[in-house]
Amino acid sequence: MPYSLVLNLVPQEAIPKSHLTGRHLHALFLDLVRSQSPNLATTLHGQTTAKAFTLSPLQPTTKQHIGTLQWTYRHAISAGTPCWWRITLLDDALFGQLAHLWLGLSSKQNWSLGGSPIQVTSVLGTPQSSQSWSNYSPYDQLYAQASDSNRKLHLTFCTPTTFRVSDYDCALPTKESVFKGLLKRWNHYSHIPFPDTLLEPVYPSFFNIRTELATDSRSKLIGCVGDITFQILGDVKPETIKQLNTLTSYSLYTGIGRKTPMGMGQTFPGKPDAKPRRQHLPKPRKSRRYANAS
Repeated sequence: MPYSLVLNLVPQEAIPKSHLTGRHLHALFLDLVRSQSPNLATTLHGQTTAKAFTLSPLQPTTKQHIGTLQWTYRHAISAGTPCWWRITLLDDALFGQLAHLWLGLSSKQNWSLGGSPIQVTSVLGTPQSSQSWSNYSPYDQLYAQASDSNRKLHLTFCTPTTFRVSDYDCALPTKESVFKGLLKRWNHYSHIPFPDTLLEPVYPSFFNIRTELATDSRSKLIGCVGDITFQILGDVKPETIKQLNTLTSYSLYTGIGRKTPMGMGQTFPGKPDAKPRRQHLPKPRKSRRYANAS
C-alpha cells in the first residue's frame, strides 16, 4: 500500500543551510528506520533501482500550496520554526516494519538533521484539509478509483525533476521518461501488472515548465518544475485509459525522475489550482498624425 506520511518537526537549534540538503535528509530517514530495524536501514541504503521510498525537502512553514515546495534556502531555519517533511513508502511490507516507529515517535525524543537537533511533534498519514500531501491508498483502490474516460493526464513537478538519458541528465520530460518510471515501479510493487505497450497513445499537449537548479555538497543538477499535461489520443480502450490514469495518481507516492530519495522529482497529480497567465502582445497604438488626418 503506498503511503504519503507528513512529519511535523520543530528544530531545537537553528538548522544551517548546509544541513538542509537531500543527503542530510536521507541520513535522517535512515536513522529513523535504524531505530527500529538496523538490517532494514542497511537494505534501503543499498537499493539502487526501484527505490521503495521518496523524501521531500524540509518545508519551514505550516502553510502549503500545491506546486510551491521549497528546495533552496537563503538562510538558516531558526529554532522553534514549525516545519514539515514528507516521506512516501511504496512497499506494503516496509510500512508494516516501520509501523511502531510512526506510532512511537515522541516529541520528547531528539533526532539529528546534519547535527542539528529536531523534535517530531506529529505524523500525518491521512488526507487533511490543511495538508494535501498526506495520504494513503491500497494499490487495488488506486486502480479501482482511476477514471476510464479521462484523456488528460495532468502533473505538477514541485521540485526540480531530471531524467537519466544515456550517460547524462536531461531536464526535458517526455512521455517515456515520465511514465516508464511510474510503470516500472507499479509493476514492481503492485499485484496488478500493466503492459509495456501502455504508453503508445500518450502525447504531450500542454506544458508550463522552467528549468531550476538543485544543488548539494556533491553535485549540481538542472531539473524542470511546473505543469505538464499529456493527452491520450486515438481509438483507445477504456482499460488502457484507466491504467494511465492510475499511473498518474501513483506519481503522488513515487515522485518522478532521478534522486527522489533526495528531495527531487516531488510530483502532485491533477490539474493545478492556478491557471497560467496567457501572454498577449500589446496592441499597436495609432499614430497621432494618422488619427488626425482628414
